[in-house]
Amino acid sequence: MIQPVILEKLAELPESRQTEVLHYIEFLIEKQAKNSTQEKPTKRGGLGIWKDKIWRSDDFDEPLEDLKN
Repeated sequence: MIQPVILEKLAELPESRQTEVLHYIEFLIEKQAKNSTQEKPTKRGGLGIWKDKIWRSDDFDEPLEDLKN
């Protein structure tokens, strides 16, 4: 595991640096908590996403009056 290696390396640092490591660990834990509580955006896409959002005329495919003759 990585924890024993981290503890071993941490013991080699002076106490002032160990305090910095502690603050960084607390920062990472706080950041992780924020990320896990934020709602992830729902993925939208595919067929039918514009259903009932746009409208087109029933005669959309019909030739225009100006171009009939």
